[in-house]
Amino acid sequence: MGLEKKSALLEDLIEKCGGCAVVDGGFATQLEIHGAAINDPLWSALSLIKDPELIKRVHMEYLEAGADIVVTSSYQATIPGFLSRGLSMEESESLLQKSVKLAVEARDRFWDKVSKTSGHSYNRALVAASIGSYGAYLADGSEYSGSYGEDVTLDKLKDFHRRRIQVLVEASPDLLAFETIPNKLEAQACVEVLEEENVQIPAWICFTSVDGENAPSGETFAECLETLNRSNNICAVGINCAPPQFMDDLIRKFSKLTKKAIVVYPNSGEVWDGKAKKWLPSQCFGDAEFEMFAPKWRDLGAKLIGGCCRTTPSTIKAISRDLKRKKSSSGKKD
Repeated sequence: MGLEKKSALLEDLIEKCGGCAVVDGGFATQLEIHGAAINDPLWSALSLIKDPELIKRVHMEYLEAGADIVVTSSYQATIPGFLSRGLSMEESESLLQKSVKLAVEARDRFWDKVSKTSGHSYNRALVAASIGSYGAYLADGSEYSGSYGEDVTLDKLKDFHRRRIQVLVEASPDLLAFETIPNKLEAQACVEVLEEENVQIPAWICFTSVDGENAPSGETFAECLETLNRSNNICAVGINCAPPQFMDDLIRKFSKLTKKAIVVYPNSGEVWDGKAKKWLPSQCFGDAEFEMFAPKWRDLGAKLIGGCCRTTPSTIKAISRDLKRKKSSSGKKD
C-alpha cells in the first residue's frame, strides 16, 4: 500500500469519527500505575525488554477507553540506547519492531472482539509508531529546551533517526509519530530522512512548547512548519506534551500556518524537571477538564486529540465519550 492509500486510512478514520479522532494517552504513566519501574534512560521502552505483556495490556486499556489511534512504546527506544545496555544491533532492532507488533496484536485482538458486538461505538484503530526526539534519547530534558549544542548538525540528526525509521517502517505500522520535536532543525532532519528513504507510511510531527507561543528553541512555528508544509510525507502537524492551557491559542496559530491536519495531545499540565527526573506541582487538568475542552479544541480545528504524560485511560475515555456524544447529537435531524 502506497503513501497515498495509507494517508487515506487516516483521512477515512477522521471522517468516520465525525471530523476528529481520538489518540491514546500517557503510556509511561499507565505502566507506572501498574507497578513498572521505569526511572531509567530507556523510560517506557524498558518494558519492551522486561514486560512486553504489560505493554500489550496498556494498549488494550486505551482501546477499551475509546482510542482511535494507539501509539507504540518506542518513544525512547533507540538503537544507541539499547546498545549502551549491552544489547546487540540485532536485538535492538528486534525490540523496535516488537513495539509495533505488540500494538498491532492488541489492536487486532480488541477489534476481533468488539466487531462481533452489535451497537458498539468503536472504530478499528490505527497504529502509530512513536519516534521520540534526539533530546528524548539524551534523557536530559533537552527536548523541552531545544538546546542540543553546536555540534548537533542536520546530518547528525539524520544519522540518529535514519536506522530507527527504517526498522520501524519494516514493521508496517499505519502511521509514524514524531514526538516532542523542539526545533526546526530536527523537524527538517525527520522530513529529509522520510523523503530520502522513500518512506510510504504517512507521518505526523508534533512539537512541544514551554511558553505557549513558540517551539522550545525559541523559533516560531511559522519557521518550524515551512519544510513540513511542503512535504507529502507529513499528514499532520501539532503539539504534544505541552500544558493543556496552551492548546486553544496554539490550535488557532497552527490553523493559520498549515493546511495539514492538526494533532494535539497535551500532558496534564504538570511540569517535568528533566534534570531532577521528577514532576513538579503546577496547575493541572483532570479528566473533567479534558472532557470539557476537547470539543472546543475540535471546533478550533484539531483533527486528532489525545493525551500525553500524566493522562490515563480514564482521560481518554472522557475525551472519547464527549466527542462521540457531540458527533451523535450533531448527526440527529430536527
